[in-house]
Amino acid sequence: MLSAEKKRRQQLSHGPLRDAVSAHLDDLESRIQEADQQIKDLSEVDAHSRQLKTILLSVKGIGPLVSSSLLVRLPELGQLNRKQMTALVGLAPFHRDSGQFRGQRRIWGGRDAGRTVLDLAAMSARRYNPPIRADYEHLRAHGKANKVALIACARKLLGCLNAMLKNRQYWDETKVTTVFQPSCS
Repeated sequence: MLSAEKKRRQQLSHGPLRDAVSAHLDDLESRIQEADQQIKDLSEVDAHSRQLKTILLSVKGIGPLVSSSLLVRLPELGQLNRKQMTALVGLAPFHRDSGQFRGQRRIWGGRDAGRTVLDLAAMSARRYNPPIRADYEHLRAHGKANKVALIACARKLLGCLNAMLKNRQYWDETKVTTVFQPSCS
């Protein structure tokens, strides 16, 4: 809504309508800041939540909003095993086989809101997180589509986050295995 109003203000010439849209923009921005503050306050209610959020924030590519969203939308994070967690979020590939027919494997089901947050985290991590970036580049170099490689990175990131919260450990790049280890020359 904020970006739509900004676009609308750009298209308007001077006058009272533009002033009204500007006032609406100011109101929207203040409401967004209030909502962000409420999310921050709620995610730091107790020491346990603060510790989990600090662990999540240690990962390059995960910021305060994503960490809070993950804790709210996926409270099971760190309590289930890797396969259960990927199925819960909807990142596990399911087969469509019947008899001798072998269909494509696709992801489906799960918690859409949690998957959306993980997709955003994976997009950021593929730029700033070396092990995730190496996996993404390896998959792309081997002909995988952008979205397929991104989902694979989201699944890897989810597995890492789940293990980190289960073991109460901070991010350590040396413990994350990559599909392809680039050789150092």
